[in-house]
Amino acid sequence: MSTDLQAIFARPIAHRGFHDADNGIIENTPSAISRAVEHNLAIEVDVQETADGKALVFHDYTLDRLAEGKGKVIDFAAADLVGIHMRTGTDKLWLLQDLFDLVDGKVPLVIEIKSLMRRDAQGDFVRSVTDQIAAYRGPACLKSFDPDMLSIARSQNAAVLRGIVADGAEPGPDYARYSRTDRFILRHLLHAPRTRPHFISYGINDLPKAGPSLLRSVFKVPLMTWTVRTREQRLRADRYADQIVFEGFDPDAEPRST
Repeated sequence: MSTDLQAIFARPIAHRGFHDADNGIIENTPSAISRAVEHNLAIEVDVQETADGKALVFHDYTLDRLAEGKGKVIDFAAADLVGIHMRTGTDKLWLLQDLFDLVDGKVPLVIEIKSLMRRDAQGDFVRSVTDQIAAYRGPACLKSFDPDMLSIARSQNAAVLRGIVADGAEPGPDYARYSRTDRFILRHLLHAPRTRPHFISYGINDLPKAGPSLLRSVFKVPLMTWTVRTREQRLRADRYADQIVFEGFDPDAEPRST
């Protein structure tokens, strides 16, 4: 395991930063990231593509839920988005480079690239994010639900750490465009010979599963699990995973056993 990957798996990962909406600290904002840094926690954030190909640190495909704006992120240029305030708190929308400047290598970063599910797998965008991570001086990696994005990142710079995000891929809205065979491939990570992930990020409620268990035990691919919110889930994570992506509690204060 590389030094940067060891760093990413050393401390619990704060899901979208160490956010606390009740106190005006909103997910994926500078306030949530700063709070995670203060607690020496690794950080996971999401990035969305803007109309001009920049990486906005934001989870949703639309602005409506969290920001004082309406419409799809992809329809706005970055310069227009960064002036928008969040609905609560004091933060504004910001870009991936702003995040890098704030964290400055103090704690590890996990960058999840959100997929618009286009046939081209947003190739230019993935290559741009991969280049930004490669240039960053600090432990950082990318991950995505989309195997094609991982393949593009691998082709662009195989040294940039990459992980596949997956879960049980059960029938439902999130997998409506996928066939039964596609969902089987995603569930069991059968794309691994092509994508060659450095790590796995698998849904806590779907562990254990044969695919991630095999990659972890036989091929020594480390496994993080998301999103851990309860003591029961943390105990499950201790059994089946090497790292947690958590929210809603302080992992340094919360006991692991009853």
